[in-house]
Amino acid sequence: MALKGFFTAGPYDDGDPVTGHYYEVASNDPTRAQVWGYTGGLSYAPGERLTLHAMSSAAQARLVIARDGVVAETVLETVIATSFAETPAASSVTGCDWPLAYEMVIPEDWKSGVYTVTLTIPGHQSQHMFVLRAAKPVAKIAMVLATGTWCAYNDWGGSNHYQGLTGPEGGDFAPHVSLLRPWATGFVAWPADAPRIPHASPLLSKPRYPHMDYARAKGISKKYASSGWAAFERPFALWCEAQGIALDYLTQHDLHRDPQALAGYARALIVGHDEYWSWEMRDTLDGWLDAGGQLARFGGNFFWQTRLSEDLLTQTCFKSTAELADPMADSNRMTSYWDHPQVGRPAVATMGLTGSMGVYAGWSRCAAHGSGGFAVYRPDHWVMAGSGLGYGDVLGATSKIFGYEVDGIDYTMTHGLPFAAEDTGLEGALTIVGLSPATTLAHSTGPQDADSFIGTLDAEEVAQKVYGRIDAETLGIASRGNGCMAVYQRGRGAVFNAASCEWVAGLIARERPVEQVTRNVLMGVWG
Repeated sequence: MALKGFFTAGPYDDGDPVTGHYYEVASNDPTRAQVWGYTGGLSYAPGERLTLHAMSSAAQARLVIARDGVVAETVLETVIATSFAETPAASSVTGCDWPLAYEMVIPEDWKSGVYTVTLTIPGHQSQHMFVLRAAKPVAKIAMVLATGTWCAYNDWGGSNHYQGLTGPEGGDFAPHVSLLRPWATGFVAWPADAPRIPHASPLLSKPRYPHMDYARAKGISKKYASSGWAAFERPFALWCEAQGIALDYLTQHDLHRDPQALAGYARALIVGHDEYWSWEMRDTLDGWLDAGGQLARFGGNFFWQTRLSEDLLTQTCFKSTAELADPMADSNRMTSYWDHPQVGRPAVATMGLTGSMGVYAGWSRCAAHGSGGFAVYRPDHWVMAGSGLGYGDVLGATSKIFGYEVDGIDYTMTHGLPFAAEDTGLEGALTIVGLSPATTLAHSTGPQDADSFIGTLDAEEVAQKVYGRIDAETLGIASRGNGCMAVYQRGRGAVFNAASCEWVAGLIARERPVEQVTRNVLMGVWG
């Protein structure tokens, strides 16, 4: 299948939508119609200087900046001078180094939000985005965008934290990724007919991934459904806007930069795929929670520690190679699992739940034929008020809110109720409202239905990193997980954690009980 648009095959691409490596990148042919750009920062405040770096085959391009929303609000429309510049082979890692094409001081009256940056010339258009945080709190709720995960998955230029063009053979993932590059197609705007990730392939057949089949066929980033504004935060924010729920916006990078980033907000909101955090981000969140903040987390997969460069423009995560390759491997800043003994900062201490006890549900051979929702165990909890659901009912099954990656905890059952097990690393009380099974293992009956994408590797890695060895016992522990909907008390604050990436699917589908629980958490009185 021929690749479309500006997508090109990596040196070891096998042509398969799932296991292959292809990516989007600017052409170094100055005669090919193209225009691309990126901002000099991820997050700005009113009064700060916005910079836009760009390259184009044309001498000028139309620039439109708009605040995204139910109805986009155009705040700037102009024509800027552009010129051609080559794109370095290592642009994913060290940035594109394109010339400055436009700059401006952001007006004080621009509202907090996610702003799209659209560049257009005859024959080509591309989109970028930046986040405008509030100079001081306006809304009662701050949406903290999962920008660590955005950075990890962005594959524009060829490399991210999953596949890449690095290493001695030019085929390794990149432990360092730069923000000074465009966002891959699908990260800013969701393709109208695109499938989401959850999918139950027929039993006894090789599992397929329709979202990746779609991406390769249509000329969309392979990771469009895994991360980015368009996949998770945007539909949640649009639902909030339609419900009259006001939000201010900031990024995880802001938490890293400013320990007071959440000061003045009674409640914060995290949505979608929330996998990568730095130590400093956690410090800021923990301090705010301990002081009485309330976090509403409708997201999953709290897993990896990262580091950021001093200018916040480069993210580092050595992941599975950290013990050998990370220069900080002998410290607690090693960029591996939060639950790795060397790191010594259990994920549950902040969120109440952890990715290493859950991970996959609703796709591959990983609980793909499960209920798709949270089985309710405590229907009388305030979270469930007005939902109409009782003990044993399933929340969100119709819209498949449980997946594709979830967070859980080891638990015991007493008289039909789940309780967190002892010695999990919790720093406060955890109340499990609902849960369902999840796993790191893509089970199979033989080669005819084995999955070459997930397979057994994730279960083996969790067994080794968290439990120190790979054998039948640790593989069993690593592969028998769960995803929880729970409330966690930390300090004087609390975390509501519906620990699933796909919760937003229930809002997109307007599934009434899911909407009711969401309203309870965002607008209700906790407790």
